Amino acid sequence: MADVVDLGEYGADFLTDPHPVYAQLRARGPVHRVRLPGHEAHRVAWLVVGYEEARAALADPRLSKDGAGIGMTFLDEELIGQYLLAADPPQHTRLRGLVSRAFTARRVAALRPRIQQITGELLDTMLPHGRADLVESFSYPLPITVICELLGVPELDRAAFRAMSTEVVAPTDGDREYEAVVALGEYLTELIEDKRCAGPADDLLSDLIRTTAEDGDRLSPTELRGMAYILLIAGHETTVNLLTNGVYALLTHPGQLAALRADMGLLDGAIEEMLRYEGPVETATFRYAAEPLEIAGVPVEKGETVLVGLTAADHDEARYRDPHRFDIRRDPRPHLAFGHGIHYCLGAPLARLEARIALRTLLERAPDLALEGPPGPYLPGMLMRGMRSLPMRW
Repeated sequence: MADVVDLGEYGADFLTDPHPVYAQLRARGPVHRVRLPGHEAHRVAWLVVGYEEARAALADPRLSKDGAGIGMTFLDEELIGQYLLAADPPQHTRLRGLVSRAFTARRVAALRPRIQQITGELLDTMLPHGRADLVESFSYPLPITVICELLGVPELDRAAFRAMSTEVVAPTDGDREYEAVVALGEYLTELIEDKRCAGPADDLLSDLIRTTAEDGDRLSPTELRGMAYILLIAGHETTVNLLTNGVYALLTHPGQLAALRADMGLLDGAIEEMLRYEGPVETATFRYAAEPLEIAGVPVEKGETVLVGLTAADHDEARYRDPHRFDIRRDPRPHLAFGHGIHYCLGAPLARLEARIALRTLLERAPDLALEGPPGPYLPGMLMRGMRSLPMRW
């Protein structure tokens, strides 16, 4: 049995800046046995930190996303139901095919004017004050408004929903996570039933209720709840962190910010570098060895947990020259910020569209944007990579 690296021993430094730890691990090899930090300190997993090995693992069918096959179940699956990120083919193929019928490229592209309008309204409110928390005033309300309108979710109590959502993706303890998942499950069940009773409407969730494949297949009520859950959570939490991490990277690299301001034609490339440099998802969700296998020569037993380090892989010195340097002229593609293989992020086009509109508009309307102080604490756990606040002035 390989030695276990206890990531919890690195303390708060690992949460704030995990890159030095990942670099140390990569120097010793691309795969390591680790104990997870925080409230998941009971869990031991294999952590993949090399780029090529991570890319291969993300597409390896021997690594299952459905833990039920090996007796593993998780809180959200028990209370919400199975969803895309916890399904394997053929179930995953079926679910993704059904949602792809409704969540089309045309639907995403049609959101552009509304995203621009929401962005402008948020800045109209924020900019006259001269200072604000970027997360609270901009990075969070933009994507949550977009995804709620896309799905047809009535305006929520934003503070309550934010607390539930963040606790699900970056749990601080088991009891609060349980309460958040229960509350979300109850809300989504009522929302879907309301939409069924209300009849046809032009929103994604209503389309998913009506969507039928050629063979007559449709999403069951439980599958609908799971789909709404993953679209609602993943559809905004990742974009919150993309916007916040991206702005922070620009403001802590003034030469890169100046280059972007001088030539907005660099924006698309800058967004790809933001995704590589400090992507919104630190590690992919759990995978399980459906059979004994080797990853980079390291034996993994059937049933063991594998974590693919997206952030770690995107800083691999073997893949990127000077990977710890933020360079908006670099072409980092294909990076792994949105994953790879059949579980590649369904919402990647929407996240890129929101980032393109939000960042350009923010930089144009706040030419003297600057940090007001250090960022707030980073989110706990190893799933999401983001900060709770970012004080700004202009």
